[in-house]
Amino acid sequence: MDELELLKKNWNKDTAAFKNYSDVDLYPMLHKKSSSIVKTLFYISIAELGFWILINCLPFMVSDKMKAQLEDMSHSWIYIGLNILSYTVIILFVYLLWNAHKAISVTDNAKKLMESILKTRKVIKYYVLYNLLIAVISIPVSLYFSINEHPEITQQLEAATTMQLVIMALIAIGITTIFLVFIWLFYKLIYGILIKRLNRNYKELKKLEV
Repeated sequence: MDELELLKKNWNKDTAAFKNYSDVDLYPMLHKKSSSIVKTLFYISIAELGFWILINCLPFMVSDKMKAQLEDMSHSWIYIGLNILSYTVIILFVYLLWNAHKAISVTDNAKKLMESILKTRKVIKYYVLYNLLIAVISIPVSLYFSINEHPEITQQLEAATTMQLVIMALIAIGITTIFLVFIWLFYKLIYGILIKRLNRNYKELKKLEV
C-alpha cells in the first residue's frame, strides 16, 4: 500500500481535524500521480506512432512482392486518404496528450486539475472510437484491393455458388469481428488501466472540493 492509500485510509476513518491535514497532503500526491499517468499515456502514443510507421515501412524492406503491391495501392486516393487521416489523427492525439500533461503539470488549482483529467479521458475515449471506426473502414478496403490485385481470386469468386459466397462473407465478417475485439481489448488493456487510475484521482479530487 503506497503513501497515498495510507493517507486515504486514515483520512476516511479519522477525525475532522485530520481531514484538514490530509487535504494539504493529498492534493500534491494526486497532482503528481495524474501528471505521471498522462506523461505515460503520451509516451505510449509516441511508441504507437513509431510502431505504425515501422509497420508501413517494413514491407518495403522485406518483400519485393509486397513492395510492388503497396506501390500499386499507393496510386489509389482511398489508400492515400486513409494513410493521411490515420497519421494526422495519431499526431493530433500525441499533441493533445502533450498539452494535457503540460496543463496538469502547471496547475495549482484542484478544479482546473479535475477539468484537465476530464479532457484527457475524453481524448482517450474519442481516440479509441476512431481506431475502431478506421478498422471497420480499412478492412473492407484492404479486401477490395487484395481481390483486385489477384485475378485468380476474382475468377474463383465469379465461379462460386451463392452458398459459397455466403460462407465466405460470414468468414470475412467473423475475422473482422475478431480483429475489432482484439483492437478493443488492446486499447482496454493499455489505456484502460491508466484511465482507471485517472478516474480514481478525479474522484478523490472531488472529495477535496466538497
